[in-house]
Amino acid sequence: MENRGVLYLIPTSIGETSLKDVLLDRDILIVESLNYFIVETPKIARAHLKGLNVVLQDLDMRVLNRHTRRKDIPFLLEPLIEGSNVGLMSDAGTPAIADPGSIVVRECHRLGIKVVPLIGPSSIILALMASGLNGQSFTFNGYLPRDSESRQRRIRELESISMKTGTSQVFMETPYRNKLLLKDIIQVCQKNTDLSIAVNVSGKDEYIKTMRIEEWRHKKSVNIINIPTIFILQGRK
Repeated sequence: MENRGVLYLIPTSIGETSLKDVLLDRDILIVESLNYFIVETPKIARAHLKGLNVVLQDLDMRVLNRHTRRKDIPFLLEPLIEGSNVGLMSDAGTPAIADPGSIVVRECHRLGIKVVPLIGPSSIILALMASGLNGQSFTFNGYLPRDSESRQRRIRELESISMKTGTSQVFMETPYRNKLLLKDIIQVCQKNTDLSIAVNVSGKDEYIKTMRIEEWRHKKSVNIINIPTIFILQGRK
């Protein structure tokens, strides 16, 4: 096992900033030393790496996305088994968080392959920091159900949990369904529940606002269609 490579978890920009503005100088050197990458979308990965001291066409990029089958994992890990270091990147933000990369990370632990997370942005943590809601005790719930009935039921559950425990409930949605999610939240939650919306975190048009549901009901529409958004609920007893 001593000759096996290291899996580096490489955070990417969640706004319009380049990877050079995201990573520490020491971590940029690590990324520039890699020849193998596990990525969600090769085109997007190359765009993130552009500007670094790498020859893009010489890089071996292996795809891991929601369509990847478990039987494909050995192929992804092959360079690591053979002793080469590998970088894991998602299309945006932190790999393995609300991201298919977690399956590769878990398999590396099973095989005794060292996993090293590099320092970088997380829209989840940044949104929570800026919300003014409970950052001591919170739960990240990932994506809510697609259909409206199940989604509304889940929103009520999260609000109820928050009211009982005081925890902040963090979740997200596929950008094109953001408006439907916001509509459901405003419709089913109690008027005194706090809702924070963090839109395009760290981007040029970043928008972060926390208000009670009653206030959101009287606010003009917020542009969240097709824009990455984090939602945070905190119920009041």
